[in-house]
Amino acid sequence: MTRKGALQQYRQIGAQSAVTGANPHRLIQMLLEGVLEKIAVAKGAMARNDVTQKCTHISGAINIVDGLQSSLNHDQGGEIAANLDRLYDYVVRRLLEANLYNDGAMLEEVTYLLNEVKKGWDAISTAHSPMAYESSGTASIPPTSSR
Repeated sequence: MTRKGALQQYRQIGAQSAVTGANPHRLIQMLLEGVLEKIAVAKGAMARNDVTQKCTHISGAINIVDGLQSSLNHDQGGEIAANLDRLYDYVVRRLLEANLYNDGAMLEEVTYLLNEVKKGWDAISTAHSPMAYESSGTASIPPTSSR
């Protein structure tokens, strides 16, 4: 096994271990981190005119956003889930357009939007995650608390 292959296998095992031990809140954080990483790599590939890598990573980003969108719990998430659903639709459209038109500015826009979602998600303390949310096995939007 080459050094690069061993490193990639080590990373994959590390990622699998992180997913296995993660609660639903952390899984959403990991998905958001993953989509942002895919977009960053796609942007670099775009700058290098590496069409194959650009398409591969934009496709991967779209798949992650689709996963985030399908994990929304509209019953518990209410307006927040509906807003995220619309945002994820928009993000997917912009990623497709960025790929089609080779437009790095569109990738920057999507990165900004997803970073805002990630900041909000990161601000949610796992202590505020309801037990039903954690035990359901599905990622949903925790209800907002009144302050």
